[in-house]
Amino acid sequence: MSDISFQDRVAIVTGAGGGLGKTYALEFARRGAMVVVNDLGGAMDGTGSGATPAEEVVKEITEAGGTAVANYDSVATPEGGEAIVKTAIDNFGKVDIVINNAGILRDKSFVKLSPEELEIVLDVHLKGAFFVSQPAFRVMKENNYGRFVFTASAAGIFGNFGQTNYGAAKMGLVGLSNVLAVEGAKNNIKSNVIAPIARTRLTEELLGPIAESLDPECVTPLVTYLASEACEESHEVYSVGGGRFARIFVGLAPGKTFGQGAKPSAEEIRDAMGEINNEEGYIVPKSIADEMRIIGSSLGGS
Repeated sequence: MSDISFQDRVAIVTGAGGGLGKTYALEFARRGAMVVVNDLGGAMDGTGSGATPAEEVVKEITEAGGTAVANYDSVATPEGGEAIVKTAIDNFGKVDIVINNAGILRDKSFVKLSPEELEIVLDVHLKGAFFVSQPAFRVMKENNYGRFVFTASAAGIFGNFGQTNYGAAKMGLVGLSNVLAVEGAKNNIKSNVIAPIARTRLTEELLGPIAESLDPECVTPLVTYLASEACEESHEVYSVGGGRFARIFVGLAPGKTFGQGAKPSAEEIRDAMGEINNEEGYIVPKSIADEMRIIGSSLGGS
């Protein structure tokens, strides 16, 4: 089979001034993509800004013979998201790929977390991905082609102490991606999620000794594939890091049906929890319609 190419494709990578985002931008450009390297240039807690990180990545790409432009807008506002997409349109005429990678940390145990620390993390991770993806999605629909990759985390999917704000934002991205996968299907727009484990400035202190085995470039091959025309997967979530690649999924078990319109007592629910929790025979729904079909079938419908 032929190599995966991004010739004539336009990619936006947010948070691409370093870490994972930088590896994606470099690889896309190496394979022929025109890249918008977005990075606010701030600290890991979201404070400050600076043009240097994005400019250095663009310089590295252009010196290697690739094509890229820098963008310094914040993803955390509708205006910033529009401006990032406008940078792609003004320079390259379209958007084919969006990698929502920008992120910050404001870790705090749940009882100590302030509203401000919740809001800023939601603004960058969840709202930021929305603000960039919505204008890009409109362009993709017109062109009947698009690829989204959202960056979630095991902290949201599985839970992690001290990361209420981060976990909530990251799990929200799974829901956002799932809806884009459903709405974009008829226009050849694929949307998937990664939950990466990699050594970056946000994670290096948290990972400890294992960090040495978690090079960001171990994540890049999966993102490269998911962003490519070769990708047929959509509505999926993948765990990736250290050379390991694995699917994560939400399964729906058959459960317990008490009968159409039944209103069992709390005691009956208690006594049936073994059957309700039984995972045997689960399905992996691709939309809410799959759940409704299971409900209809269990109630004796077609």
